[in-house]
Amino acid sequence: MTQIFDNPANFADEALDGFVAANRGYVARVDGGVVRSTEVPAGQVALVVGGGSGHYPAFSGLVGPGLATAAACGNMFASPAAGQVYRVAKAANAGGGVLLSYGNYAGDVLHFGQAQLRLNAEGIETRTVTVTDDIASAPIDQLEKRRGIAGDLTVFKVAGAAAEAGLNLDDVERLAIKTNHRTRSLGVAFDGCTLPGASDPLFHVPSGQMSLGLGIHGEPGISEHPMPTASELAELLVSKLLNDKPEDAGDRVVAIVNGLGTVKYDELFLLFGKIEKLLTAAGLTVVEPECGELVTSLDMSGLSLTLLWLDGELEQYWAAPADTAAFRKGSMTPRAPRAKAEIDDAETADVEQPAPAAAELGRQAVGVLAQVRDVVVEHEEELGKLDAIAGDGDHGIGMRRGVEAAAAAAEAASGSSVARILAVAGEAWSERAGGTSGALWGSAVIATGHALGNKESYNASDAAAAVKAFAGAITELGKADAGDKTMVDALLPFRDAFLAELKGGAPVDRALAAAAAAAESAASRTAGLRPLKGRARPLAEKSLGHPDPGAVSFGLIAARISHYIDLQLTADSDLAAAAGNGVPA
Repeated sequence: MTQIFDNPANFADEALDGFVAANRGYVARVDGGVVRSTEVPAGQVALVVGGGSGHYPAFSGLVGPGLATAAACGNMFASPAAGQVYRVAKAANAGGGVLLSYGNYAGDVLHFGQAQLRLNAEGIETRTVTVTDDIASAPIDQLEKRRGIAGDLTVFKVAGAAAEAGLNLDDVERLAIKTNHRTRSLGVAFDGCTLPGASDPLFHVPSGQMSLGLGIHGEPGISEHPMPTASELAELLVSKLLNDKPEDAGDRVVAIVNGLGTVKYDELFLLFGKIEKLLTAAGLTVVEPECGELVTSLDMSGLSLTLLWLDGELEQYWAAPADTAAFRKGSMTPRAPRAKAEIDDAETADVEQPAPAAAELGRQAVGVLAQVRDVVVEHEEELGKLDAIAGDGDHGIGMRRGVEAAAAAAEAASGSSVARILAVAGEAWSERAGGTSGALWGSAVIATGHALGNKESYNASDAAAAVKAFAGAITELGKADAGDKTMVDALLPFRDAFLAELKGGAPVDRALAAAAAAAESAASRTAGLRPLKGRARPLAEKSLGHPDPGAVSFGLIAARISHYIDLQLTADSDLAAAAGNGVPA
């Protein structure tokens, strides 16, 4: 149980501040995480890792030469927001591109994915490799659905060493994918962990029992078993991992026994000795193993075993030197400190001078976001009730938190270009709303801003590009298709109707009206669909007969924007007519 804190809500940030103060030779603080405090060669690939706090040494403790370039750090067991990942990656970028790597959890996938879209849109080539080593979380024929646990270390280490050796982004990504494919982990828990300020653990394991297949965010295992002896536990872990080995496995393996928080080192060493004998008896050679706390879960009583099957290429990079606050291997030449001004400049590099047309369009975007806020607030309770039928009922309040933050951020940035206004609005939406809808809407608003840019003039083709960018961000990040019973079922008809009207020569306002009508009609038709994505999927039968809340909220927003644009055009027309008749405006 965590005892040392002032306000539990500030625990993660204050712990990270203290970590930086104690390890300033390795890391510097940036908004959203940490970056190396030493120089990174120009043109080197930046490996940006991350996830929720509470897993030290992961993720901040793995930043340094030979390993990660930076780490984005969220709240306790919570994904960092997309804006945090973006800012950390910007500070880490050395001109060779960025590789994002993290455990395969829904929140991380959405928020890192949103950051990746934004970085690529700005010309910083960015790739992603998610870690999927936990054999308990999905069967072997669904590797892409597995979550990441202590296998994070093998993927990060190989990718970091490859970047340090000067390999390009293609090769660093290839090696990270290869390492992940050859890594398997399985964990056990003897009791749960306790969040700062909480009085009870997130779960309990009955006395005399062991939970098999735990996660590192306080998730209990998938089954409970009588507490084994050390020899029995070693046999269980080794046998299950060997039964799940990759098809191209050789006979040289890295073995990692990882403590999750409260299992003492003496116990870990005792277990490792038994594991090593079993691996040797199976004809395997154990290469440069690790035993200790590497990816923890606060004070969880538990441990995991990870095996990485090597080939010559992977062994080279696993054995390469690394020097971080929490992980050291071999010997590295000391690096010169990185100038703080250089880090600060990277975080503020997106300041621009708006073109008049872009500033005027930005002013209109502020008004549109205010209208979106009003319609969401008006329908918040209705959306929450609809979401509660087959979900957790938070769609209304989540949308309200997001759009209120977005509208306030847009208002504060008024006078900037439309690209800048939508960027800060989307970032605020994502960070304040959280969850799936927050990440999706934030990403889409930012993508719309990038499509509109900072131009001297705008026409109907820019409107088409903006709609395509909005829809593309949602579908690329959310991976939903038409018929899955999500927001996409209203979004795609909106996009198609809008583009068809423009192609037929209609002005933007008429195209928007047709698109909004198509979205509302399509949203109502989702009542006849069964959800194939998201939290409603397990309760598909309860959802049948009720429209999807995400589709409904999108339809409401589209209709309100269309109405607002009509009113603005009418007002502008009236002003022009009054001026033509000599009437003071």
